Amino acid sequence: MQGDLQTKGHRDGTRVRVLLTSNEAIAEAVRIAEPEVIAAYPITPQSPIVERLAEMIASGDLRASFVRVESEHSAMAVIHGAATAGARVFTATSSHGLAYMYEMCWWIAGSRLPAVMAVATRSIGAPWNIHGDHTDIVLLRDTGWIIGMAETAQEAFDMTLQAFFVSEEVNIPFAVGIDAFTMSHTAEVVEIWNPKIPERRQAYRVLPTDRFAVNAVTMGKARMKARYDLAVDLENSAKIIEKSDAEFGNHGGLVEKYRLDDADYVVVMMGGWCGDAKDAIDVLRGEGYKIGLLRLRFLRPFPKKAVKELSGEVLVVDKGNSDIRGVLGIEVSSCGIEAKNVVAGIGGVDVGVEDFCRIFKNFVEGRIELEWYL
Repeated sequence: MQGDLQTKGHRDGTRVRVLLTSNEAIAEAVRIAEPEVIAAYPITPQSPIVERLAEMIASGDLRASFVRVESEHSAMAVIHGAATAGARVFTATSSHGLAYMYEMCWWIAGSRLPAVMAVATRSIGAPWNIHGDHTDIVLLRDTGWIIGMAETAQEAFDMTLQAFFVSEEVNIPFAVGIDAFTMSHTAEVVEIWNPKIPERRQAYRVLPTDRFAVNAVTMGKARMKARYDLAVDLENSAKIIEKSDAEFGNHGGLVEKYRLDDADYVVVMMGGWCGDAKDAIDVLRGEGYKIGLLRLRFLRPFPKKAVKELSGEVLVVDKGNSDIRGVLGIEVSSCGIEAKNVVAGIGGVDVGVEDFCRIFKNFVEGRIELEWYL
């Protein structure tokens, strides 16, 4: 399959439909984007992404340097250094790997360097668990990264390509999230295509021969100004995301609105499990419940406008918590919305269509305020 995929001539604009996992779809998008430096440390369930990229490099299908490092912290440090010198860069991680590189995630964002990272979202211990939830990727929400969450393998492919474009437009790193196993290891038909991504560009670069200090101690207002500028540009990246959406799959911009036109009840969610939520909404629509879904495609920049425009009763279903509440529940409430909140699916607890039907019915019938669906 992969051999055939490489011979179809994507560069001349042909489109090819192939059965791929989300991990494989991301790897194909990275190949098309042609990064110069890839650095990563293996961790389940993202390992197949960088394994596939290593195979592409070995076969000559991708011309890039693959740096094998001893830890995720080092992977992001290599990416930071290569991006500083002007290279297009990529890495991928999950769970404790993201937590380990957390320090360097702040450095690369604060240095205003374009970079792309895939995160196969996975539970963080303790207790130890390798299954899927969103407790890892939400760690990035204060660092200054753009954070996208795909629902399908097709969207993972398209969003990864868009990530290279947007990141280099605004000089902010971009994380593409996919749900562990249900997306990372589950195959779907993906249309592989080749959008026009401009050559690497960024606000500055520093070469080893330059007499230039990077990230010297920055005091007081200068430090605060740098943080403010990053926050403003991160907020404004929404315009670039919306404007470029049609060029990268036309998935809806910051949000997807599903059956919201006449909805009296609205569910807010993000990630791959939104597919089952949509099926549940279709079932309940057939039973006369006027319910719809606002799927958040981006956690950062947070789609405040779309959330503030919601009318009717609102339920937020979370796959990651901050305290007793879900992270998205807190984010939605910060927009002035009085939302009910359910935390579910942590540690890979299966939540399917029947479960969503039960949760959504309880919501519509007024039996939910704040609940953990165990």
